[in-house]
Amino acid sequence: MTLQELKSIEKAFDVPLSEMKRIIRAFHSEMGKGLSDSDGSLKMIPTYVDRPTGDEKGKFIALDLGGTNFRILEMELKGGKNISKPVSRQFVLDRKYLAGDGKALFDFIAGCVEIFLKGKGIDKAAHFDLGFTFSFPVEQTGIASGRLLRWTKGFNAKGVIGKDVVRLLDEALAGKHVNNVKVAALANDTVGTMVARAYEDPDCDVGVILGTGTNACYREYISNIKKLHSGMTYAGQMIVNTEWGNFNKLRTNSYDKILDEGSGNRGSQILEKMVSGMYLGEIFRLIAKDLMKKKVLFAGTNIGVFGKRGCFKTEYMSAIESDHSAGLPDMARLFKKLGIKDTTLRDRQLCRNICRIVSGRASRISAAALAAVIMKMDRELSRKHTIAIDGSVFEKYPGFSDRMRSALKEIFGNRSSRVSMVLAKDGSGKGAAIIAAVAGSL
Repeated sequence: MTLQELKSIEKAFDVPLSEMKRIIRAFHSEMGKGLSDSDGSLKMIPTYVDRPTGDEKGKFIALDLGGTNFRILEMELKGGKNISKPVSRQFVLDRKYLAGDGKALFDFIAGCVEIFLKGKGIDKAAHFDLGFTFSFPVEQTGIASGRLLRWTKGFNAKGVIGKDVVRLLDEALAGKHVNNVKVAALANDTVGTMVARAYEDPDCDVGVILGTGTNACYREYISNIKKLHSGMTYAGQMIVNTEWGNFNKLRTNSYDKILDEGSGNRGSQILEKMVSGMYLGEIFRLIAKDLMKKKVLFAGTNIGVFGKRGCFKTEYMSAIESDHSAGLPDMARLFKKLGIKDTTLRDRQLCRNICRIVSGRASRISAAALAAVIMKMDRELSRKHTIAIDGSVFEKYPGFSDRMRSALKEIFGNRSSRVSMVLAKDGSGKGAAIIAAVAGSL
């Protein structure tokens, strides 16, 4: 591969400071549209809840549904920012529930709640408020109500889109005679992640998911949420779910366009397609396939190895960037498993450079979007902000979080020290229980 070709790829994926600043301006414009219910790429969904005070008390149940594996947990808030260690159990949804009847899906989930209560010896006479983390696009109409807009993540249960998912779960619980549990609050995983951290950290005002998918939430003044019902009179702040994965004011290149054309949601989730674990490996595959066609990568190897969409996972990119040995032998073994038996050191070095280019862009776009959210709350960055972040890309991808911090320093200068990005692992379930406690105090 010539130096000129590598520079061409670098240029296509470059996000210099000027571009990050442009992203921030465009993001603010889209946030304004979403808050006023104008046509824009950011939904800016009100959650009808603010962050906790840290003094909430009581025992709560949480249901964390975001995929085929879901969790139910019990936890106690003791006040004074103290939380007992959650007692949890994981359940698995059979594939028949993903695309079957929606009532059967919620009946199964309610049955799992019943099994959990019995397994933990929880007295049926004891009443529990339940926090429901439902990590699918929902138009939330209250702290404990929200209509499903569309299924994602392989779900397609019938008769649920357009329905209030809280009502469906309450009805299923009643059908199982689980009368001592009532859904008190609805949230998505991003909001749960923020709230879980905010219970113990009063500086936490942003939650982010950077994993298979991506999203962010933050605190907004209710007076700025113009699309709320005119009858709403209470003051203060509220957490807003931005649904930032759909932000579409980004500079795309030819590989992004090919990926989008081949996706099942063409024209949407543009930011997510550039930064999330679901898509980064596919971007690498498209670049590698292009270079193989030009006979500058893996010479003599059948292009069919990289011809199948989704065959190259983001975790492979992570493994490539983790190999720091002189001859890159781990990378050689990885490609051998993928059907590329003979790779040269030059091939492997080139692949590592491509991974760095792709993941580097993802980290800088993520940082720019995060900076926009922070500046929406505090334009001059005059106070401290803790950003609670969960997700495999942030947690496990080598150098990703460090590159985000470097990008934030470019944007904010020395003031970037006022921003703390902290890993809030598995916070969504705990957050749901805390939101149920907040709901009880309203």
